[in-house]
Amino acid sequence: MGAGSSILGADGEWGETSLGDMPESCVAAVLLHLDPPEICQVARLNRAFRGAASADCVWAGKLPVNYRYLLAFAAAADDEGGGDADDNGKRCSPTSRKKDIYARLCRSTPFDYGTKEFWIDKNKGCISLSVSSKAMVITGIDDRRYWSQVVTEESRFHHVAYLQQIWWLEVDGELDFCFPADEQHATSEYYLDGPGSWILYHVGDFVVSNSDELMKLKFSMLQIDCTHTKGLLGRRITGRLDRQVLATLMFHLGK
Repeated sequence: MGAGSSILGADGEWGETSLGDMPESCVAAVLLHLDPPEICQVARLNRAFRGAASADCVWAGKLPVNYRYLLAFAAAADDEGGGDADDNGKRCSPTSRKKDIYARLCRSTPFDYGTKEFWIDKNKGCISLSVSSKAMVITGIDDRRYWSQVVTEESRFHHVAYLQQIWWLEVDGELDFCFPADEQHATSEYYLDGPGSWILYHVGDFVVSNSDELMKLKFSMLQIDCTHTKGLLGRRITGRLDRQVLATLMFHLGK
C-alpha cells in the first residue's frame, strides 16, 4: 500500500504521488467497508488515513442503530460509578465523536444492580449481554448441600454459583432490553461431556420491530431426570459457566 504512481502535472512534467495524497473523503469511502480493528490499523499509514479513520461518517455505520439508547444506559452507569471519560477527559454524549462512542460501548456496562452487563463486540459492533447467576431463579441455590457461592476473578461478575450435585436442575431468568431492530439471532453455550468441551446450540429466534421499545426475554434450562444427580462442575468450568449458560446466558445480537 506504500507504492506510488506517476502523474502529469500542469507544467507538463511528471511527478510522484502516493496514498498520502489521496483526499480524506476518498479514503473514508474505502474505510466504510472495513471492520473496526482494520480501520484502526490503516489509520497508522499516513495523515490522510489517520484523519479518515476518525471521521463520523465512517463510524456511524459501525454503531448499532439504537446506539443513543445504549449510550444513555452507559452514561447513567458512568455517573453512578465514577465512569469512564474519553481522551479529552469528557464523558461520552450523543454529540461526541462516533469513534469515541464506539470505544465507550465496547466497554462493558453493568445494570440491574450489577447483575447484568452489555457491551458491543469491538470487531463487528454486535450487542452482547451477560446475566449473573444472582439475577436468576435457581432451584436449591440457597441449599449448601447442592450449591456453593464462589468468589473468583474468572467470572466477569467475580462470583459463580458452583453446582456440587443436585437431582432437579432448573434455572430461570428474564431480561428487559431495547434491542436493535435488524438481523437478530441468539446463541448459547452448554457444557456437555469432556472437560473443556463447549458446543454451540441454537436456542431460538426473535424479531425486533422497534428499537425504542423494551423487549422482555425469558429463558430457562431444565434437567429433571432423577435417575442420576447433576453436578461435579469443576471450578475452572464454572468460571466459564458464569459468563455463559448455567450461571449466565449470553446473547450475541446483530446491529
